[in-house]
Amino acid sequence: MIARSSYYKWTTRRESILEAENKMLITEIIKIYEEVDGIYGYRRITMNLNRRLDQNFNHKRIYRLMKLSGLKSVIRRKKKRYIKSNPQQVAENLLKRKFTAEKPNQKWLTDVTEFKYGNSKKAYLSAILDIHDKSIIAYVRGHSNNNELVFKTLDIALAASPGASPMIHSDRGFQYTSYGFKRKLDSVEMTQSMSRVGKCIDNGPMEGFWGILKCEKYYLHKYDTYEELANSIDEYIRFYNTKRLQKRLNGLSPLEFRALAA
Repeated sequence: MIARSSYYKWTTRRESILEAENKMLITEIIKIYEEVDGIYGYRRITMNLNRRLDQNFNHKRIYRLMKLSGLKSVIRRKKKRYIKSNPQQVAENLLKRKFTAEKPNQKWLTDVTEFKYGNSKKAYLSAILDIHDKSIIAYVRGHSNNNELVFKTLDIALAASPGASPMIHSDRGFQYTSYGFKRKLDSVEMTQSMSRVGKCIDNGPMEGFWGILKCEKYYLHKYDTYEELANSIDEYIRFYNTKRLQKRLNGLSPLEFRALAA
């Protein structure tokens, strides 16, 4: 049995410094969580919280506070389907999963992914990712998965980086194995590298970006029109490049990290 005096002392005690700090942290965690529609897990919440408050809170503490608050990130993933094609030409896997680069425009990754909107209508997104800072340096949306989609993406990337001649790595999709794509690369002295057959891990960071985009944006919404989907993709890529902090980039966003090399 608890003495009445002890119970009274407990109910009237002053809030400890730690309890007050935890309350403040939960408030800030909820703010960040709601700002990004719940797509962040505890590690990314910790990075954003530490930047916002100029502190160095441990991720385990943030995990416990998020658990107490019933907060967890939304995670949904789908496996990529592969379409067989007869390649006009192929390249060796020169990248060999060396997903690091000392400076921008040394190694680019590229791929195309599919989305659906409305009554099972399809849209496609072609993008190029720079391994150095994981930024999306060029992308093109379209209604058809064709050579024009991929070729235009390359043109935009090259226009944004005059004089660049990086290695570019892709899977063995028909656009990348076409003679036309090879001629475009040769004209700017770019080296071509390709994943081994059925080895999506050879293009890991690019595949990773598709997963992030779809988990943190696409799967969370329903799109009735192409315009709604296109605007959502544009919005997310801006967010990813400028605001999505990454631990591997020293807690910076891709474009912040890229700017350090300028």
